[in-house]
Amino acid sequence: MIQVENLTKRYAGHTAVNNISFEVGKGEIVGFLGPNGAGKSTTMRILSAFLPATSGRARVAGYDVFTHSLQARRHIGYMPENVPLYPEMRVDEYLRFRGKLKGLHGRRLRERAAEVKDLCNLREVDHKIIGTLSKGFRQRVGLADAMIHEPDLLILDEPTIGLDPNQIRQVRDLIRNLGKHHTILLSTHILPEVEMTCSRVLILNKGRIEASDSPQNLLSHLRSAGSLHVELKPGGDDAESLLRSLDGVKEVVAKPAGEWMSFRLRTDAESDPRESIHRLAVDRKWPLRELSRARATLEDVFVEITQSDDA
Repeated sequence: MIQVENLTKRYAGHTAVNNISFEVGKGEIVGFLGPNGAGKSTTMRILSAFLPATSGRARVAGYDVFTHSLQARRHIGYMPENVPLYPEMRVDEYLRFRGKLKGLHGRRLRERAAEVKDLCNLREVDHKIIGTLSKGFRQRVGLADAMIHEPDLLILDEPTIGLDPNQIRQVRDLIRNLGKHHTILLSTHILPEVEMTCSRVLILNKGRIEASDSPQNLLSHLRSAGSLHVELKPGGDDAESLLRSLDGVKEVVAKPAGEWMSFRLRTDAESDPRESIHRLAVDRKWPLRELSRARATLEDVFVEITQSDDA
């Protein structure tokens, strides 16, 4: 569905996207991740034919987004991070207006407007003015707009930004259901949502693709092998420095908990310093009430990849 070859976007004095290549197959839900400024939104705008590239090629449904942009756009539903709605229009009026712009008319327009309102749970605000809606409902209107012309590909840039946990869960379930009939490229900072929703993850860092695999495979190959959680009472000792000095410990993050201290330790993949930590606690006479290995998460993968140059 998407083929990107050696795509580059340069601004004055800055390269936002640096010679990236990737493919997204039909029916995939792909998480597009990266820190702020990594080039995610730039790439999505290029794929949506909203922004020209400096060099390289990008195709959607077989159409080059630069030389055949109109044909490519017919296959794309794009929801930007800040959804550009008309706040003075009513929901139904807006969706019918957007449908006409995308080539729908008459009975087909009415049917699609009704279908996307049902999919996005907008029936209760059908006749309300968009400017009076909550952030959650405005996001749903933007998603309905992206879907109204039945595109093969949905490009969603931070679709859950600003939503409360219940709204995030609703949008997550909706995206999962949409994945049965659409290819989806999803950018989000909510990494647990990616683990639960996406079949594959692309991680972009400093304009380059650093990883492309399923969440499960990325977790299984995580170099830091998860982390350890330690909770103890160090008295007057500098427990943070002593823990950091142990073999296999790469990083220690301390957090006070009254008289107790909580520590999160990142470790080498080949090391398991739990016995050393226990011996240290016994030698220093520290009361120890927790020593456990935390399951590696996609957040650990993200930090490992995007901070590896700074470590």
